[in-house]
Amino acid sequence: MDRDTRILILEDVATDAKLIERELRKANVAFTSQRVETKEGFSKALVEFEPDIILSDYRLPQFSGLEALQLLKEKEIPVPFILITGTLTEEIAVLCLKEGVTDYILKSNLTRLPSAVESALKRGETEKEKAEALEALRQSQEQLLQSQKLEAVGQLAGGVAHDFNNLLTAIIGFSQLGLDQLAENDPLRRNLDEIKNASERAASLTRQLLAFSRKQVMQPQVLDLNSVVPDMEQMLRRMIGEDIELRTALQPDLGNVKADPSQMEQVIMNLVINARDAMPSGGKLTIETVNTDLDETYARHHVAVVSGAYVMLAVSDTGIGMDEETQNHIFEPFFTTKELGKGTGLGLSTVYGIVKQSGGTIWVYSEVGKGTTFKIYLPRVDERAEEYKNPVAAAQLPKGNETILLVEDADLVRRLAKEVLENNGYRVQEAATGTDALRIGEQTQEPIDLLLTDVVMSEMSGRELANRLTSLRPEMRVLYMSGYTDDAIVHHGVLDEGINFIQKPFSPYGLALKVREVLSDHRAR
Repeated sequence: MDRDTRILILEDVATDAKLIERELRKANVAFTSQRVETKEGFSKALVEFEPDIILSDYRLPQFSGLEALQLLKEKEIPVPFILITGTLTEEIAVLCLKEGVTDYILKSNLTRLPSAVESALKRGETEKEKAEALEALRQSQEQLLQSQKLEAVGQLAGGVAHDFNNLLTAIIGFSQLGLDQLAENDPLRRNLDEIKNASERAASLTRQLLAFSRKQVMQPQVLDLNSVVPDMEQMLRRMIGEDIELRTALQPDLGNVKADPSQMEQVIMNLVINARDAMPSGGKLTIETVNTDLDETYARHHVAVVSGAYVMLAVSDTGIGMDEETQNHIFEPFFTTKELGKGTGLGLSTVYGIVKQSGGTIWVYSEVGKGTTFKIYLPRVDERAEEYKNPVAAAQLPKGNETILLVEDADLVRRLAKEVLENNGYRVQEAATGTDALRIGEQTQEPIDLLLTDVVMSEMSGRELANRLTSLRPEMRVLYMSGYTDDAIVHHGVLDEGINFIQKPFSPYGLALKVREVLSDHRAR
């Protein structure tokens, strides 16, 4: 044996214990031993001595080998158990083996003891490896079931997005148009403001659900996370308050990742808010970045993880922590431990969706009363990081006088877009189908400066319509819009590099700004 084996000897006769030890030394077994002879001594030694194997007499004055074996089972301590006795009938031997005794040795034949100990230890190691493998399999099955459950909810969230986003576009848009037409002291302004604010909150919830379902439209770029965290630090300090100490530990030579910068900011903000709420009496919050490699062993124990080079982003707190049952549900949408009205239960599900859609994985470790750590692993890329700057809204929206062909099969959205564009000086021709739009494009003699089209329509997709019209009008610019999710838009070939796109629901201001941006970019060329 390569190391000393810890042997616990349950024997009331000291000379018999000495004979056992002598026989093992004769066979060059490297061991340390401890002898006990009572139930109390046996129980204490199991905890303090931590034996690798137990050698027990069958009968003791106030205790027995089988009682010791039963105590071992109750404590769930998986170590080999060998009986050593002076006399043992065949009937008792069979009973002992049925109860789980590893082997039995007669005191009159101790020469077999060293080989029995070695064999029992090898068998125990095999059983231990088997138990670990079964536990790993059980954990993998649980992770797979959890992943499948979250995927099913995500599909449901993505399925309702299109119609819901169309409705929200109309509600937000017409509310804003109504507000623009009312005097500041008009009593109706309050009602319209409430409608607009409520619809914007609904739009925010929709975006979070789509983030969870991994179907929101992303604009990934090569990114250095160390450039994101410092830019947010001042805002985060204001958010968490003075009773929470914020620390950052950013690895200087951090690798780059490919992700949507604004969504990475959302991930950090949501995790920080979650940490803040877990520390109502103050504490410490740490944001850390580090390069790491996930090996095959890690990948085998974590569903959907591929081994390789990663960048880890960790957010840790010293808060109240979570029990295992809570940890099993924290990424589910609308699950929250906060009191009614204090949270939507979408913060962590949003984080989960963004991380998964970015090709990463998220892991949580928490202990009740000690705190929580969220670790996000994003694949490391070799490309050089791009500079990221948050877009600044224009102080005054520029108007235009160009001609726009508007194609939208949802009547409410089409009417809203037409009114917004005409209010900003554009000439608008509208169509409810791709077929009607194609006919207008073929028959109209005047120039069409911009095709503003929905992506997914019944008769003809927006991409097909754009291809056919731009072959006739090569100078015409194209702007796509959709309330569908990322998967649907990719399927229709829209999300290629350089494609102009606006996500529903959009505000009148957002639509007008995007249209002006596309047309101005064309003129600059």
